[in-house]
Amino acid sequence: MPRPAMAGGATGSTELVLARPSRLPVPYRRRRRGWVTFLVQLGMRRGVGTFLAVLLLGGSFLFGAIRGGQYDAFVASYGSPLDFAARSFGFGLEAVTIAGAQELSSEEVLEAAGLNGNSSLLFLDVSAVREKLRSVPLIQEASVRKFYPDRLLIEITERVPYALWQHEGSVNVISADGKMIQDGSDGRFASLPFVVGSGAQDRVGEFLKLLDAADDMRSQVRAGILVGERRWNLKLTNGMDVKLPEKGAEAAVTQIARLAREGRLLDKDILSIDARLPGRVIVRLSEEAAAARAESMSRKKGKGGQT
Repeated sequence: MPRPAMAGGATGSTELVLARPSRLPVPYRRRRRGWVTFLVQLGMRRGVGTFLAVLLLGGSFLFGAIRGGQYDAFVASYGSPLDFAARSFGFGLEAVTIAGAQELSSEEVLEAAGLNGNSSLLFLDVSAVREKLRSVPLIQEASVRKFYPDRLLIEITERVPYALWQHEGSVNVISADGKMIQDGSDGRFASLPFVVGSGAQDRVGEFLKLLDAADDMRSQVRAGILVGERRWNLKLTNGMDVKLPEKGAEAAVTQIARLAREGRLLDKDILSIDARLPGRVIVRLSEEAAAARAESMSRKKGKGGQT
């Protein structure tokens, strides 16, 4: 029986045993000859030499493309080879339906999901897309469903912007559960309640009750400042501070709102209003107002002395 020729013109030997193709001959186990030579010989005896040759050439081409950068350029332009092949057979991603988006635009959802014209439905990992969407602070929940051959449905539930929270110099939009959603520089959220201080993001509900107690003074409340994570101060639009007690804060706000309505308290030259003592409201005047008041009191005393 003729022996197959080895690569490079060398004559083969009985190293390859056709009766037991699943085992390597003893010389191959002992001498550890090259696996490429062995596969070529096996392919020639099995009639799959062409397949192996194509496989080797394809591997060489792929290795060279990766080393030369052509593979990365191909992926950037056409997507992965699997996606490219899937699109060729009609499984490209032709349309994406997005449901539930309120604050986010469709473009922002697609970018967050990592989808573009190079994607294919066949090899799309819906779990990975769902996790990408969930990583967006504004998205609370997301579901992704395929509809073959080329449609995708994305359903999201957004976190509702609830308040603005300032902490350590930065302002962020937060949801009702205190989760930071995004930077608060966007003018769309300027009308949201504004709270300041450590822990204030979890106690916005308390601040909203204070706003309700403020009644018609509410429009003049700029922010709620949580002091020592114990009690609230109100910062008014005119710069005035209203210091509230740790307990009974709503009743104190109601009292101040009545004084503001009946005595036009907020129109006076006042720096702060202190309602921390039960049943008492202490007003701190500005230096100019204090000087004017002192002069007025002096004049009154003078008149009283003459009489």
